[in-house]
Amino acid sequence: MFALGGGPCDSSGAMRYRRFGRTGLQMPVFSCGGMRYQQSWSDVPWDQVDKAGQANLEATIHRSVELGINHIETARGYGSSEMQLGPVLAQFPREKLIVQTKVMPKPTAKEFRETFETSMAYLKLDHVELLSIHGINNREHIAQTLRPGGCLDEARKIQREGRARFIGFSTHATPDVISEAVRSDEFDYVNLHWYFVNDLNRACIAEAAQRDMGMFIISPNDKGGKLYLGLPKLRALTAPLTPMQFNDLYCLARPEIHTLSLGAAKPSDFDEHIAGLEHYERAAEVVAPIERRIREVLEQAHGADWMRRWFTNLPEYFDVPGEVNVLEILRLHTYAKPLELTEWAKFRYNMLGNADHWFPGEHVGKLDRERVRAAVAKSPFADRIPAILDEAHELYHDAPVKRLSQS
Repeated sequence: MFALGGGPCDSSGAMRYRRFGRTGLQMPVFSCGGMRYQQSWSDVPWDQVDKAGQANLEATIHRSVELGINHIETARGYGSSEMQLGPVLAQFPREKLIVQTKVMPKPTAKEFRETFETSMAYLKLDHVELLSIHGINNREHIAQTLRPGGCLDEARKIQREGRARFIGFSTHATPDVISEAVRSDEFDYVNLHWYFVNDLNRACIAEAAQRDMGMFIISPNDKGGKLYLGLPKLRALTAPLTPMQFNDLYCLARPEIHTLSLGAAKPSDFDEHIAGLEHYERAAEVVAPIERRIREVLEQAHGADWMRRWFTNLPEYFDVPGEVNVLEILRLHTYAKPLELTEWAKFRYNMLGNADHWFPGEHVGKLDRERVRAAVAKSPFADRIPAILDEAHELYHDAPVKRLSQS
């Protein structure tokens, strides 16, 4: 039996679907993200594609669709992902798939169109259901997208041609930029970050929900704490769920969240998430006692007042001398130290200063303490923050880290 989204739906723990906002698409609550199974982060000739790697990608997509995860999400920025997906997607009835690709904002509509055409040639498709502006991450990107004759206007032409059904955007931006894009009322859906260890975009989600936008959560397992690692302390706290299952259900307990990206690298990467759907109908009830346990640990470490409002009146990185990303550093430290998410915090911390607009700002090593003290003066914790920043640097600073697409 197939659900409206095209996947099997006849047993406990099987795939569930949600209406993807005003698109009306029946979206599986998990999506198959396409940035971990490809061979290369740059285009490669077909004769250089490893046969075993391509077989793994094919098996991963077949397992995804078999499980009812029929939303296949990729991007021109994911190197060989689109090229390797093309012949695999052709193996399925087209009406059973929801395909999404993403094109970064470009200085001209011509460049945007040319990039889209490259994507479609690799994917071997005549249309995609979802076309995203990939990475409205700062004000330059939003200007390139929304100005007359810009990327959005070109995306609308593509839509009128029948080659993309719905237009959305993905973002790693600060909330003010995300809100501006949402409030433009130009987009059908948004890909953004929100999960247990990152509540900073809550207001953006509310604004998008008011506009009936589809809501796709980016990287809840990796950016949400590297939850696939051992993590003995967190595993004890989330039992009988695993950390990934807890985070899945924590997100899906909110009806305004429609789908979570699973960056699968192999077929078995879906299994733990699918098993967690056994609790889907009671998600809020199952999650509640686990969330209380975790929050008690966080409050014991930092104090209840800190956990309620640590982010209050903190400036964004561009308003801090040296562009030190105080807000992100404090977020990392708030969750990582009590929950022993050290590898996650180290990876994210050392990406600061090395990931451009995908994770902007600098780490504390470039801190002018007196000027930063002045920048956080409106925080209710202004006196505590300098020492916390020093501790974070001592715990997490290591070698610089690049994004996957830069490695």
